[in-house]
Amino acid sequence: MTIMKRGLTAACVVAASLATTAASAQEVTVRVADSLPTGHYIAENMTKVWMDRVAELTDGKVDFEYYPAQQLGKAKDLLSLTQTGVTDVGYVGISYVADQLPLSTVGELPEAFSTSCKGTLAYWSLAKPGGTLDEVELKENGVRMLFVLVLPPYQIFTKSQEITGASSFEGLKLRATGGTKELAVKKLGAVPVAISAPETREALSRGTIDGVLFPASSIGPYDLTSMLSYATKDMNFGSFIFSYMISQEKWDQLPKDVQKAMADAGDEVTKSACQVADKLDSSDKDAMAKQGVSFVALPEADKAQIDDALATIGTEWASGLDGRGKPGTEVLKAFREALANKGASD
Repeated sequence: MTIMKRGLTAACVVAASLATTAASAQEVTVRVADSLPTGHYIAENMTKVWMDRVAELTDGKVDFEYYPAQQLGKAKDLLSLTQTGVTDVGYVGISYVADQLPLSTVGELPEAFSTSCKGTLAYWSLAKPGGTLDEVELKENGVRMLFVLVLPPYQIFTKSQEITGASSFEGLKLRATGGTKELAVKKLGAVPVAISAPETREALSRGTIDGVLFPASSIGPYDLTSMLSYATKDMNFGSFIFSYMISQEKWDQLPKDVQKAMADAGDEVTKSACQVADKLDSSDKDAMAKQGVSFVALPEADKAQIDDALATIGTEWASGLDGRGKPGTEVLKAFREALANKGASD
């Protein structure tokens, strides 16, 4: 009888072990959703690269279901869709959710960076798990950032208004997403209009806006080139943050090896995508110029006037958040320190 019991016990142990092994080898399906149009350079050089790399690091254990072009929801809703599990990994354009993640917009301020990589690496040091933004804002919203891209500084593109100096923007209705870029537009005497990237072309065609604050490399993917005539050159009106997040609840459900693969791939693609963004920024501007968009270098006096006006935005942003009981000054200081430490990347 004792021998039989021991035999049964051993069999149960073996069965349990086999079940655990089988479970660990099971394929993990992860839904990824964003609002980017098919073929968008960020999807091709960051989102898909990350998915491929995770699959590679897990030997094909992770299978992705990818829903681009707002198939699961509009850009402004993807944070909540990620938090509630409609999608597992969601693209979060920080400007679109500035009311929910106000501190995270720090990377969109017109601060001391002129390239994507300098802005991205500084911001990533704050937003990745364990960083300042993760501790003071992302965790309390139940999400963690997987990878991110801070775009090269935005320029102003106009539909028909000729750009000659600082006064050229007065009274124009300019597409500007989020509080930081809205502040920049107001400093110019223009009127900010909050419109997501996928809705911009229709807004231009209807005359809802006179121009846009946009990164050069996003003009083509949203088919805006033919609708624009003038653009600023070598200015910094702020930036935009492309981030992909996962809910903490979903993260905790993933096997440890999948978590590690996602984290490692996220760090890799954050560093590689910004290099692509910087290269495309220059080449895409050249292509637009050949298609008729005039890039204008403002007179030095006008450029200095605008730079002086924009220089106050960071402090105003921080003070406004401090007044709401949020550590705006602390986060701005951390970002500026990170930018200074990433100087070699510029």
